[in-house]
Amino acid sequence: MSADRETNNTMTDRDIALLLADAADEVEIGIAPYQAVIRGGRRRRARRWALATAAALVITGTSGTLALAGLRDGDGVEVTPAVTQRPTEPSTPEERHVYEPQDTMIGTGTVGGKEWRVTVQVWGAPRDAGEAWTQLQRMKAYGEVPLAVDKSSQLVGKYSFFARRSIGDGKESVITQNSIDTKDKMAGVDLESAALSLDPNHTEPQRLVIGQVAKTAQRVACAWKNGTTTYASLVPAGADLNTDESSIRPVAGAPVNWFVCVGAAGASFDSVRVVTEE
Repeated sequence: MSADRETNNTMTDRDIALLLADAADEVEIGIAPYQAVIRGGRRRRARRWALATAAALVITGTSGTLALAGLRDGDGVEVTPAVTQRPTEPSTPEERHVYEPQDTMIGTGTVGGKEWRVTVQVWGAPRDAGEAWTQLQRMKAYGEVPLAVDKSSQLVGKYSFFARRSIGDGKESVITQNSIDTKDKMAGVDLESAALSLDPNHTEPQRLVIGQVAKTAQRVACAWKNGTTTYASLVPAGADLNTDESSIRPVAGAPVNWFVCVGAAGASFDSVRVVTEE
């Protein structure tokens, strides 16, 4: 480094790089949570929808703040580093929808002259035992409790969802449900789905597929046993629902997107995947 850096206001790129290296030497990085990585990897391979909540995988890096004063660009003009401000997260249980869920319709259409609908209800994650206890009482009032939840404390730090289907004037029935740790993130081609019949009596083939994908997923392909394929593409929040439309949509309160695939009459589900190629 230049010997006169204390008196010279113009610092070279090499001077700045050395300062950053000195600062980095003072940052202590903790031991990686190896056991959490192993549990997370096994959970991802063995993941099953609507079963007991899986173990979460979280790997956090050490972050620090480095204040740089008096830096100048190549023309000698002082540069002020940009500061990124994180958005403020809702603080109260009411703002986080812990006690009152949010509902989003993700699919609608007609079958046998009757309208079918699929909605997803999401409860926000309680932050402590008190919020969890109150949430469980509210869930019971709605007539729904997540599977594998025996006591309210199991809800702390987890958001819960209930996907429902209704046909005609019939009562809504829960298709699938779960409580997921908010730190359990979906990424890349991660996908969870359920295939079902549009006939409440299950006399017709499974030609309706619903599921969750990462926020980055742009397209989902649903293959049917008759050799055809239906594609669901990402649409913006609030986009109109069209009859028998296949699409990927944001769901209020959910950290993932949901999709709906609708096969032609007589089609039967074969497979589903996130499309990655152009």
